Amino acid sequence: MKKLLTFFLLLSFNLSANDPFEEINRSIYKFNKAVDESFARPVAEVYDNLVPSFIKSGVTNFFDNIEEIDNSFNQLLQGKPGYAINDFARFCVNTTIGLVGLVDVASSLGLDSHDEDFGQTLGVWGIPSGPYLMLPIFGPSSPRDLIGGPISSFLSGTFAVEKNEARISLFALNALDTRARLLDIESLVIGDEYSFIRDSYEQFVEYEVSDGIQSNDEFLDDIDDIFDD
Repeated sequence: MKKLLTFFLLLSFNLSANDPFEEINRSIYKFNKAVDESFARPVAEVYDNLVPSFIKSGVTNFFDNIEEIDNSFNQLLQGKPGYAINDFARFCVNTTIGLVGLVDVASSLGLDSHDEDFGQTLGVWGIPSGPYLMLPIFGPSSPRDLIGGPISSFLSGTFAVEKNEARISLFALNALDTRARLLDIESLVIGDEYSFIRDSYEQFVEYEVSDGIQSNDEFLDDIDDIFDD
């Protein structure tokens, strides 16, 4: 989830966009924006205004926690066993002491959070992302992320939910929480919205694949701290 939140904050640095389907992508973006303005944003505003902050924090922590299994698995695949142990320890601590992940106890114990998925792992393995894609409802993506997405979704924890109704409810709550957290940063989108989101997404993906090594920009390095506060 942090990935979706973060790329809105990134600035593009002379990127050469790989967007051969721009005309189609722009049409899909207009559709997504219409759906957002007519439904998703109003619902998110009601959620943000009516739900107490501690409950919203608990929801965010819960979904971050169930992603720790995916984080741990991909840390191993990327050759980072130390981080894998860290992330699995976060899951164990927050699931038990942290009341099923509602409270982020692990961070207070010095176990830093990370954000890894199988799309990033494919990037670490040298597989190119491919052309930029704008998906209906789901937003920015790429062929590499389309391949990695189902695997990370399976490992996110919802695979353990047997009933479809419960699984759909969890997905909807996660989407609502994510959309609500974006409300305060929408003003950072400048210029042509489509181009800004595309360039920010591509910049963020490269930043994540390289673990920030390719960038020395303090703005990028401090982004995680913004959402951890």
